[in-house]
Amino acid sequence: MPADIRPARVSDIDALVSIENSVFGSDRISRRSFRRHVCNLSAGLLVANGNDVILGYALILFRARSRVARLYSLAVNPAHEKAGVGQRLLSAAEEASFSRGCPILRLEVREDNARAIGLYQRAGYRRIGRREAYYEDGSAALRFQKDLSRNQ
Repeated sequence: MPADIRPARVSDIDALVSIENSVFGSDRISRRSFRRHVCNLSAGLLVANGNDVILGYALILFRARSRVARLYSLAVNPAHEKAGVGQRLLSAAEEASFSRGCPILRLEVREDNARAIGLYQRAGYRRIGRREAYYEDGSAALRFQKDLSRNQ
């Protein structure tokens, strides 16, 4: 199913919460937080939309006067996870970051999430660290970073 990437709208929140709950067992983004991020100028909330169905999302956070953006979360509806939606959302998040003057994109990923780690490594992210007990359940996170200016 081909997907268009676009900014999220308030009308997408139910679908975003549904994806969040189906993908993550803990450390979930709340409905209230999704609503706040839709209108937040220091965030970019992108959705992959295919035939009026939200297939996934990417949430990027920006800090004033910082040239580093943070990919806070990326999730794809499990029914569409092998359709390249994650890669398309990641590319769109990179473009959004670079266009906002942030040539560095950083992220954290669960150490045991081999699928996501593979996605990031294939996209050119390099590991820059590890954080013990980063997640609610005590799992560690690996930190990755990509210099987006190399894509230009």
